[in-house]
Amino acid sequence: MKRVAITGVGMVSAAGHDVASSWEAVRDGVTAIRALHGIARQDYVSCRIAAQVADFDPASHFPARRLSALDRFSQFAVVAAREAFAQSGLERDSQDVREAACIVGVGVGGIGTLDDSYYRLYGEDTMRMHPLTVPRLMFNAAPSQVTIDLGIKGMSYAVGSACASGTHAIGQAFLMVRSGAVKVAVAGGSEACITAGTIAGWEALRVLSSDTCRPFSKNRNGLVLGEGAAMLVLEDFDHATARGATILAEVIGFGGNADAGDLTSPDETSIAAAMSLALRDAGLDPGQVGYINAHGTGTAINDQTEARAIRQVFGEAPPPVSSSKGVLGHCLGAAGAMEAVVTVMALARQVVPPTANCTEPDEALGIDMVPDGPREAHLGAAMSNSFAFGGLNAVLIFGKV
Repeated sequence: MKRVAITGVGMVSAAGHDVASSWEAVRDGVTAIRALHGIARQDYVSCRIAAQVADFDPASHFPARRLSALDRFSQFAVVAAREAFAQSGLERDSQDVREAACIVGVGVGGIGTLDDSYYRLYGEDTMRMHPLTVPRLMFNAAPSQVTIDLGIKGMSYAVGSACASGTHAIGQAFLMVRSGAVKVAVAGGSEACITAGTIAGWEALRVLSSDTCRPFSKNRNGLVLGEGAAMLVLEDFDHATARGATILAEVIGFGGNADAGDLTSPDETSIAAAMSLALRDAGLDPGQVGYINAHGTGTAINDQTEARAIRQVFGEAPPPVSSSKGVLGHCLGAAGAMEAVVTVMALARQVVPPTANCTEPDEALGIDMVPDGPREAHLGAAMSNSFAFGGLNAVLIFGKV
């Protein structure tokens, strides 16, 4: 089987419109969760905070004619893919790019388009819909728009597995490159879910925080919705080396499973099994993993269950564990991809990022949640966890090059 290199990463997040600014905020534990703004019918919801992408001007990235076909989640996907592709140094017109795969994880798709359409229909009693409503809202709009933008003509599709979508997408791309089916794949996740309708739905679940996201902190009180995208270029390692590409990290393991149980409550045994499957796929012992980027939503049940599962796999002295959601919010289908990029950057920079807003570390969890700022480290391998509603679990392991 082929080794799989990461040769490019891109990101749009509440912390910035590129990887550098997003990584800096995560590394330094500077939260991008702010007051909710700029959405229609904000008065419909009680939750007034979110991790929104600020100052994003679509017109600076797309001509007007192209923009009319792009929901916000597709805009984010294309901008992140452009950054990753540019860093990779691949030639757009090359045969390898034309034959590349493109897989994008999506949680709710073009919900902004859908929300606007329903408001016009039910709120304003008009049947006048945008003519491109369906192409804008469909799940596969993001990978389709990325393929159009980069000239990719290989196997391309969207993955929909809620909060594990981005991780599943990267894992699928990893398997394709490792098997030799493709030499190059562009993969990640994208989401733009900050609408009154979406927030109201999450409020009904009673899992949203009223002030901020505090993963692994005693005073945690829920998750905070976020938006954005992250994309990675995965490449046959020998192919990347032959063309002189800079390799940021290596994908070395992927594991996943299903709880086959409760739709919303995580299962400790299944989560532990998913991590073990990824370790087995990577050929690693637990002691060889130096950092875990946790799913870490900031809800009581998720943090407790994930911490127990980590101890089940890694013993009573697991490696440092931190969550990026205190900075980036919970970006649903994009979350796993964004956290994968954070994990790649942690390996590339040899820094363990902290858990932002963890003001009262919950020592009963039995993990080192890195509450006091970034730490320099000697990391050989790192894990990124994603656990979704529906009981769908996905875990990636990356290695230092």
